[in-house]
Amino acid sequence: MAATLAQILLAPDVQPQVVDDCLALIDEEVSEKSGVSAAAVKLAYKTAATFAKGYLRTTVENLLPDIVDALAPYWADFAASGGSDFGDFLAKRGDEVAEALLKVSDRHGGESRRPVIVKAYQTVRGSAARHIETALPNVGKLVLKYAG
Repeated sequence: MAATLAQILLAPDVQPQVVDDCLALIDEEVSEKSGVSAAAVKLAYKTAATFAKGYLRTTVENLLPDIVDALAPYWADFAASGGSDFGDFLAKRGDEVAEALLKVSDRHGGESRRPVIVKAYQTVRGSAARHIETALPNVGKLVLKYAG
């Protein structure tokens, strides 16, 4: 039986590498942003990055299992389709995938007891779907690095 996405990405010897790659992906995506909405994204990212030592890493570690769960149905459909580019598969379903991932961040954001972080998240939430959709090809590449 094929391993599930969770079994692959959350395996104890793999998960720390996935977290590292997620942090690098986030950093890359934020640094490539430009325009008016980019300023808000960059400020929110800087706020989270400087909030407390290790805060972003801990946040990614905490979000990763739920993100993997949100991506799992797409991974199963992708695997069944026999496709070769998971990023393209995700991008073609951009609205739907972005909404699934936003449900994860909204739930975690709603549970946060850190007003500075909540405010930063609320500042960028309105444009978050668009930013997620832009990142989906790279999210797919990240997943395929481990599951491909």
